[in-house]
Amino acid sequence: MITVTHEHGHHIGVGVGSVEILQYVYGADIPQFEAPKPYLHPIRTLGGAPVSAYRPWDHRWHKGLQMTWSHVSGQNFWGGFSYVHGEGYVPLENVGGMRHDGFDIIEYDGTELTLKEQLTWVTQAGEAWVSERRTLRVHAVDRENGSYALDVASELTNIRGENLELGSPTTHGRENAGYTGWFWRGPRGLTGGTVLAADGAGPEAMGAASPWLAYTGPNDDIDGEVTILAVAGETSHGQLTWFVRNEPFPAIAPSPAFHTEIVLPPDETLTLSHRFVVADGAWSKDDVLAYLAGAPA
Repeated sequence: MITVTHEHGHHIGVGVGSVEILQYVYGADIPQFEAPKPYLHPIRTLGGAPVSAYRPWDHRWHKGLQMTWSHVSGQNFWGGFSYVHGEGYVPLENVGGMRHDGFDIIEYDGTELTLKEQLTWVTQAGEAWVSERRTLRVHAVDRENGSYALDVASELTNIRGENLELGSPTTHGRENAGYTGWFWRGPRGLTGGTVLAADGAGPEAMGAASPWLAYTGPNDDIDGEVTILAVAGETSHGQLTWFVRNEPFPAIAPSPAFHTEIVLPPDETLTLSHRFVVADGAWSKDDVLAYLAGAPA
């Protein structure tokens, strides 16, 4: 059984028992430099352990789990400084945002919540470039293994009127910085955690393809450990490749444009879908495989 609260115009919260396991914040007042957009924070395990970071000092635009994109035809829908080859990260007047236009569907049956949302990606100059239809689904609460699932999906339609070039710092010349797409930033206490992938790789999974990637580590304020399992899912364009760090901070992104830029013609739609599983305890590779073998639809 889950409970749902809605502070209209600001956020939707989901609870299990006495623990609010997440908030989807869609109406916060965010500075332009941080690329205003909806985000999921706080995110907690069923046991109440925090597994997301909000505005950390090193990257104020990191906010829990959010959809983002670092290089879009010269515009920055990520936030902060933009990477320019040969110059590094520089401040530019190019930081756009993702405007919440409304929810088409809010479905709740006591065991799961599904949100279908319309958004528009707007450049800093005020031009509408992307129409997004986003789906979020919170489900599969399992008290026995201390986990629940969060499915995220985006349909991104080019409404600019000309091609959109969707890339990352790596496609623009910075090695191993292919972050873009749905991005999770963990709390600082999870720094140095363990990274697992389908082939057994640790942080060296950076830039590699794998059907799933898991991050485990201990909590600062609640005894025990936690697991974030990210299942790559599908994309209509390119290949999903992992961006992952456990130093100097914890982060995961199934990047659709790590190595290769995507060119999206006018009126064409790019689709992405992933699953994030939040669990109490440090899952082993065998635990992950057992979960995936019986994973809910």
